[in-house]
Amino acid sequence: MTIDLVSLGWDASTAAAYPERGDELRPGRVARADRGICTVLGAGGPVRASLGGGVLVAAARDAVNLPCAGDWVLLRDWPDRRLTVEAVLPRRTAIVRRTADKDSTGQVLAANADAAAVIEPLHPSPDVARIERLLALAWESGATPLLVLTKCDLVADPAAVAEQLGQVAPGVEVLAVSAQHGTGLAGLRRWVAAGRTLALLGPSGAGKSTLVNALAGATVMTTQGVRGVDGKGRHTTTHRQLIPIPGGGAVLDTPGVRAVGLLDAAVGLDRAFADVAALVAECRFADCGHRGEPDCAIRGALETGELSPRRWASWLKLQREVAFETRRRDARLAAEERYRGKRVRKEQRSRGGPGR
Repeated sequence: MTIDLVSLGWDASTAAAYPERGDELRPGRVARADRGICTVLGAGGPVRASLGGGVLVAAARDAVNLPCAGDWVLLRDWPDRRLTVEAVLPRRTAIVRRTADKDSTGQVLAANADAAAVIEPLHPSPDVARIERLLALAWESGATPLLVLTKCDLVADPAAVAEQLGQVAPGVEVLAVSAQHGTGLAGLRRWVAAGRTLALLGPSGAGKSTLVNALAGATVMTTQGVRGVDGKGRHTTTHRQLIPIPGGGAVLDTPGVRAVGLLDAAVGLDRAFADVAALVAECRFADCGHRGEPDCAIRGALETGELSPRRWASWLKLQREVAFETRRRDARLAAEERYRGKRVRKEQRSRGGPGR
């Protein structure tokens, strides 16, 4: 089995980061990353590879350095038939969410996606706050965001709902689709072409795996129905996976997310709330608190209905979250720097150096 790496996104910019060292190393793209083992798509077909020492050292410094689905990596073949991932090539884009730990660290959900589709079901009802949060994550990644509204066959007027939700997705293409009936899939297929990768983000039961199957033209992902009690989805995809699409391109499917913490997402937040950011810039004072200052564009927009109280509250909530995570990250980095300094001074003292 041979795989066309160019069809999967290998291009001149990626090749420029690939050190030419004869047959010592060869490139591939990670289809799936498990604990210490990666499934990698190489020119000769899919292979399983463990993590090399350099990759493990980099991951120990920061977990975001671990290979993940979508990464381009360099493989080494050993005489004893072992295969290891020796390096992760620089990422063009990365979808990173905050982990649940107390140290404000990140987890890479998908790498090197050209577009990031926020998948939200129209039935039983879309969650606007979740859409806003995921769009901020998508904008921050560097990929092109789009909003895909699934199960449009289950609502009376999907076009009207899509137009309404488009108001909370400024600058983003909105597609209403039904994988069951094929509605709207042509518009989505435009984002999956040779050399391009589409990442899917959304909750369980939103229909991500069903969309992958529809785009692939075959059952490549297992699907389950939603719970009849509350209409919520069951977790089907439990890992991140890169799926090549016949005709070229690939889709990055991710597990359903119940909660997505933002990390270092100030730029993405401004893009996701471009309408609110534009109003803030119109305030008379740069440090306007939006609580009664003269010529406050935010207060004016709230009074006229141009800006809804719900969207303003959502913006404030996410701004506070990002600011809090930034403070926690800075505190962690400062503590790590102090620890490294103490170690250096201790080693110098033990050797009779200037730290004594």
